[in-house]
Amino acid sequence: MTRRSYLSEKCRWELDRWTAGLLGSCLILFLGASHVQAQNQAGAERWVPLFNGKDLDGWKAKIKGYELGHNYGNTFRVENGVLKVSYDRYAKFDQKFGHLFYKTPFSHYKLRVEYRFVGDQCPGGPSWAFKNSGVMIHGQTPESMRKDQDFPVSIEVQFLGGNGRDPRPTANVCSPGTHIVMRRKLITQHCNNSTSKTYHGDEWVNVEVEVHGNGKITHKVDGQTVLEYEKPQFDDHDPDAKRLIRNGEKMISEGTISLQSESHPIEFRKVEILPLQE
Repeated sequence: MTRRSYLSEKCRWELDRWTAGLLGSCLILFLGASHVQAQNQAGAERWVPLFNGKDLDGWKAKIKGYELGHNYGNTFRVENGVLKVSYDRYAKFDQKFGHLFYKTPFSHYKLRVEYRFVGDQCPGGPSWAFKNSGVMIHGQTPESMRKDQDFPVSIEVQFLGGNGRDPRPTANVCSPGTHIVMRRKLITQHCNNSTSKTYHGDEWVNVEVEVHGNGKITHKVDGQTVLEYEKPQFDDHDPDAKRLIRNGEKMISEGTISLQSESHPIEFRKVEILPLQE
């Protein structure tokens, strides 16, 4: 090889090495930028608190046997930044099922709730209501409920706590005045269990519900999917639901959100929503 050929080959090698290095640096910068963009997109989710941590602004109580807005016994209250469902002013529960309704209906969204059961069940509460509460979605308006109505026509994301011994999953689905579809089959059974573990103590539990109108609804507990179903619809054999059916349309695509009072004290430290654009 002549000296000129050697120098030419060396220059070509140096150029190839420099080009490879430049391409590698560009790839690293691209991947880094993509990662930052993904993080920014994830961080850009605009969760909106429905509970402000201070008072019940935006919420309205409906308790069986009482007019809308009458918060019997101060059942729903805020103390130390926590929304509490309490019964210390009840002599007996006496079937006073209650619901705290948010002012705005929703259709497509993610709902995140952090709750825990505390204390003892109110005297006179039904046995099935031990450590039993929930959040109602796709519900009727409180104005459309009868004064002595137990539960709003809705889909219930049921919260349960354990008794220290037996399995008792949470984030189940119940259907007052409604039906759902699971695995392409119409489900008329009132309550259906999730696959979640049992929470026996008073620890905080994080439940997220993703709702796509009349499409798929997903329940997650501490980030794990535990239940899926779709096509929420009115039960045309239920008297309260029948009043809500218009022009024969039974499918439910939107509705109210409400927190339950079923005789066992429960606390909520987070109730927030992420509207979805669909």
